[in-house]
Amino acid sequence: MAKTDKKRLARLRRHRRVRGRVAGVGERPRLNVFRSNQHIYAQVIDDTRGHTLVSASTIDPEVRAQVAGKTKTEAARIVGQVVARRAKEAGITTVVFDRGGWLYHGRVKALAEGAREGGLEF
Repeated sequence: MAKTDKKRLARLRRHRRVRGRVAGVGERPRLNVFRSNQHIYAQVIDDTRGHTLVSASTIDPEVRAQVAGKTKTEAARIVGQVVARRAKEAGITTVVFDRGGWLYHGRVKALAEGAREGGLEF
């Protein structure tokens, strides 16, 4: 098995473990994070209904203009602030954080800090 396959499977194993403990309900939805090599995505999800309430990513037209020329970590902080603003507009103030099996470090941590700066509580 290749090293990249082992890393991917380990992340998926961590993600399943996190999702066993973390669930978003109507009054406290789940802030889910996914990161690829180039982009980062954040969604606020109500797991009881199975609906995405708000989302933001580095490929959104609004966000893309803000992150142009910035590092990936700076872009993640901006995405966190945007998803927090959109969640506040939708009436969501508290969430539960789902790091998606990624380590709470670097871009994932920057997104979480950006969301906290934007007014989300978790």
